[in-house]
Amino acid sequence: MCDYPISQVYPWDKRSLAQIDALLQKEGITRDGNLDYICAMRDGSDEIIATGSCLGCTLRCFAVSSEHQGEGLLNEIISHLIQVQYARGNMHLFLYTKIQSAKFFGDLGFYEIARVDGTLVFMENRKSGFPTYLKNLEKTKKDGVSAALVMNANLFTLGHQYLVETAAAKCDTLHLFILSEDASLVPFGVRKRLVQEGVAHIPNVVLHDPGPYIISSATFPSYFLKDEAAVIDGHARLDLAVFTRIAQALNVTQRYVGQEPTSQVTGLYNKIMAQELPKAGIACRIIPRKEVSGKAISASTVRVALQSGDWELLKTLVPPTTLDYFTSPEAAPILERIRRAGDVVHY
Repeated sequence: MCDYPISQVYPWDKRSLAQIDALLQKEGITRDGNLDYICAMRDGSDEIIATGSCLGCTLRCFAVSSEHQGEGLLNEIISHLIQVQYARGNMHLFLYTKIQSAKFFGDLGFYEIARVDGTLVFMENRKSGFPTYLKNLEKTKKDGVSAALVMNANLFTLGHQYLVETAAAKCDTLHLFILSEDASLVPFGVRKRLVQEGVAHIPNVVLHDPGPYIISSATFPSYFLKDEAAVIDGHARLDLAVFTRIAQALNVTQRYVGQEPTSQVTGLYNKIMAQELPKAGIACRIIPRKEVSGKAISASTVRVALQSGDWELLKTLVPPTTLDYFTSPEAAPILERIRRAGDVVHY
């Protein structure tokens, strides 16, 4: 047990954040912009010598000063963050780490879920976590040709509906996964409900929560990857490593994705998917986007319409179930959040 105090660092403490940034940079890490808790360990001169952070139920952005490595400070930081998470009610924890650090975290009670060779390892604090999730998925396995679709659906549009209808028509069972992280303007509970209502007429769709195992781009750990291309590549390959295990549990042989004419990020992601999925025996089917007035329907356009109150445009972009929700009093808090948001377009 060390004698150095650990305390929370708040967003307005610019001096401490500057020290943390300098400490992280020495480890080749850039501070994640989405953190919801940051802690620092200080020496007798009030200089920060170790740090770690949280985002949701994940632990991230660890670093220890080179002068103090080997003193067990990282163990103290991890123990502190775990206690913070437990106090929040988060008992199932996750972390992403460099390949060379995976054994260290394994010794602290974390278990590997998946890895991207040369880049990162995705870990959790439950030995049976991912295996149990896969076993539960197996209970929904059906005979015939099975396919899968993964979507954020922020918000559920006629384009999403068309993609589901097209994929479902080409298989016996379509396993539909909705990203469950609340990193979007619209909470998961609402997104899921709008998807359920929007696909209720398609009998061979099986809806799943991917839980914490399929990661959105908003919460993917980019802090120890060198540039945007590396981030996109790392995210795609980690997603595919996890998805391949899910596909095996469900006998899925096809994954459907929507063509991406506007977002460079999603376009690169789809390209990597199309290259890598066949290596695991899974066909990648890219479906052309549904268009209105010669333009592909996008969730970004829907959010812009909601932000500006353009209900006539909205009627051409979303199914009646989505429109009904956003014209109801229940949607008022979310509409206000969208109106107050800055840029609601995702690139």
